[in-house]
Amino acid sequence: MIQGERVTMPVRIRDAAVASAMFAVPAAPAQAVIDYSGLRVATPLPGRRRAVCSLAFIRYADGDLGPYHEFAVAFLVRPPGGGPVGAFIHWLPVNQEFTLDAGRTIWGFPKEIADIPMDLTSRIKRCAVRLGGRTALELAVRPGLPVPSGAGTPKVDAYSCLDGVTRRTPWTMSPSGVRFRPGGASLTLGDHPVADQLRGLGLHRARALSSSTVAHLTMEFADAAEVRP
Repeated sequence: MIQGERVTMPVRIRDAAVASAMFAVPAAPAQAVIDYSGLRVATPLPGRRRAVCSLAFIRYADGDLGPYHEFAVAFLVRPPGGGPVGAFIHWLPVNQEFTLDAGRTIWGFPKEIADIPMDLTSRIKRCAVRLGGRTALELAVRPGLPVPSGAGTPKVDAYSCLDGVTRRTPWTMSPSGVRFRPGGASLTLGDHPVADQLRGLGLHRARALSSSTVAHLTMEFADAAEVRP
């Protein structure tokens, strides 16, 4: 029960649009950022000294948690016990209270309320995140080339850590209208403490590895399970 309403599992998102960018960051500082989770960053890039940080903004138009805006800061991590890499959700501001309560209660996602204006209809996709009148960041994603239907990663494990508990959530996606390109993202960091943390990873001067947009995305989030790293 979330705010007096019953949420049934899995939670389904019937229509969302996304813009995202991936950055290479030094592995040691990235590990320091997520040490509280007990997880280890993945180092898939040559040299194994670089981790991958993903920034994404999402407009949820139709889903079980209602319409809302969301911004995500995530890192690729090695799952406990081995297996395919997963995504550790480090920061997840949203602009609606219901999804805030549902995300924290059901999955332990680190959601907090923010002002998140975004434009996912123009040629260049743009988003800003502001908390308490302070700007955390602004991200712009330029258009890429169309990706054939069926490409991408349909399933990934999302990890989160809230109140000292680390959880794994199976997350299934079905994207269409995907565009992809090398580079293609412009990030501006503000004066919020989160911006200082991202600046410590060198993101204020980093060039994106790649960026992508998804015109239409459906998703399912299953129940979370506690993991012991």
